[in-house]
Amino acid sequence: MFIKRIKLVVPVLFFLLLRYSSAKVITYNILSFGAKANGRLDSKNAFLKAWNSACVSTNPAIIYVPPGAITFKIDGTLVAPSSYNAIGNSEVWIKFHRVNHVTISGGTLDAQGAPLWACKSSRKACPKGATTLGIYHSKNIVISRLRSVNSQMFHILLYACNNAKLQGVSIVAPDLSPNTDGIHLISSTGVTILNSKIATGDDCISIGPGNSNIWIEKVTCGPGHGISIGSLGWELQEPGVQNVVVKSTTFIGTQNGVRIKTWARRSNGFVKNVVFQHSTMVNVKNPIIIDANYCPNKKIDA
Repeated sequence: MFIKRIKLVVPVLFFLLLRYSSAKVITYNILSFGAKANGRLDSKNAFLKAWNSACVSTNPAIIYVPPGAITFKIDGTLVAPSSYNAIGNSEVWIKFHRVNHVTISGGTLDAQGAPLWACKSSRKACPKGATTLGIYHSKNIVISRLRSVNSQMFHILLYACNNAKLQGVSIVAPDLSPNTDGIHLISSTGVTILNSKIATGDDCISIGPGNSNIWIEKVTCGPGHGISIGSLGWELQEPGVQNVVVKSTTFIGTQNGVRIKTWARRSNGFVKNVVFQHSTMVNVKNPIIIDANYCPNKKIDA
């Protein structure tokens, strides 16, 4: 699929899976709009027709992509609605679920998160906020040269994914934007992150429970809280983190460089086979930190 020279205001859109709603869900199958899963025909117009139909629908909408190799090429900017309430309670703005061999290339995702950050800083009742791009239970994913700006929450989330490569990604949010982790990994394996620049108000990359075989190289972080394994150990029964390599990274003006953070409570979670190598630190408060009593003032169960 190819999307060129456009700037779209896009409401919450999920691929293959939609959050629960009492309204009738309408499914738009790209094959019905003329797409062909033969690897030869350009299915751009079919995707655009399905996308436009979903965007104008007054009911929750699913764009259904049948099995096959799909490429999303974005030369323009996809813009979230200006009102943070439009996506703020939706968990994820753009969501892929159970997809295989999907490539997302180029373009910009602008979630317009600043009004929600201001709401949170005022201590008013605000939505939690949405992750900009979430990919769930998927495999063989490529994200290349994508730019994500001003996410309400996490910029990119990989949950239970296998074999994913992120390369040349650019992520931008101010240093005081809350919970705007650049790339957040949960229960995924075989993830490679290369040649990327991440500036956020939270962790540039956060590696949660259940991740394994993670390779991070030539990533520049700053501002932000560094590249973190954790937080871990919140649950008694929790999968561990293993086989992580972080090398040839640069941290500029960050709170931390490389970090492992765990809660001070009983858990069978673990961290093993981790390599931090060849990192450059410039004006970093905690270049290397292993914190086994993360957030000690937060009230937790005994």
